[in-house]
Amino acid sequence: MILRRAVLSPISLRSEGSSTDPLPNISEPYSRTDVTIITVLTDFGLKDPYAGVMKGAILSINPKARIVDITHEIEPQDILEASFVIDESYPSFPKGSIHLCVVDPTVGSTRRALVLHRGGHFFVGPDNGLFSSFLDDTAEVREITNTRFMLPHVSHTFHGRDVFAPVSAYLSLGARLSDLGPLVSDPVRLQDRMPRITGGRLEGRIVRFDRFGNAISNISIRDLEGFVKTGSFLITLGQTQFASLNKTYCEEPHTCLIGSSGYLEFGSFLGNFRDQTGTRKGDPVTVRLT
Repeated sequence: MILRRAVLSPISLRSEGSSTDPLPNISEPYSRTDVTIITVLTDFGLKDPYAGVMKGAILSINPKARIVDITHEIEPQDILEASFVIDESYPSFPKGSIHLCVVDPTVGSTRRALVLHRGGHFFVGPDNGLFSSFLDDTAEVREITNTRFMLPHVSHTFHGRDVFAPVSAYLSLGARLSDLGPLVSDPVRLQDRMPRITGGRLEGRIVRFDRFGNAISNISIRDLEGFVKTGSFLITLGQTQFASLNKTYCEEPHTCLIGSSGYLEFGSFLGNFRDQTGTRKGDPVTVRLT
């Protein structure tokens, strides 16, 4: 046990078929000449050709698109992890950027395909809670139904290539959201994504691990400061407790700090916190006042 005491400072998609309509005529007023950045986030990994093929679909429509890989190493089917990674990543890109996110366990089912615009950024992907953090009153959310913006043949198993990549490419050329499909008023939201205060405690959980084995929670610095305000506190993860926040990973054998993403995380100096402590995704993290 490590214990220190301190004070915290003040989308319904067709599954198969082809369109007899010609491809959209991307011309004025569609043409976009300012920003053509398309970021890509998936759980495809790098062993298979899926990520590359999806980028090929983009470049076949817009050869000038600037494609940036966020990651293809999201844990398979882990929508929650993906939602936090895109939330952490998108602010680093200029307004007008298009964020293509494909973690899609129910591909080919009746789940909707979405495009949304919020804060100057565009997001394209499945309606499964992936974009939960962007679903406020300022977001314009639409279901992608216009097959003219898809590949001619849409498979049951690869909407990333056949739907989401082409839509992203056409957006980069200036396609209007209103041309893609109707407004959506009930997008899927992940339940219990954020921490909650109950019984005088702030309760969160571990949502992902980075390459170094650091355990990253869903408790943000804003959550922590709002709960603690001023005074002393105790943070508990498994059998390890912390009564202060570190600033760097090298201050203690085990550290608790606010990482670069703005969330509470746990690490080990020159080690792997996950392996050393047996911490797993979903493990509870609690903060109580002392």
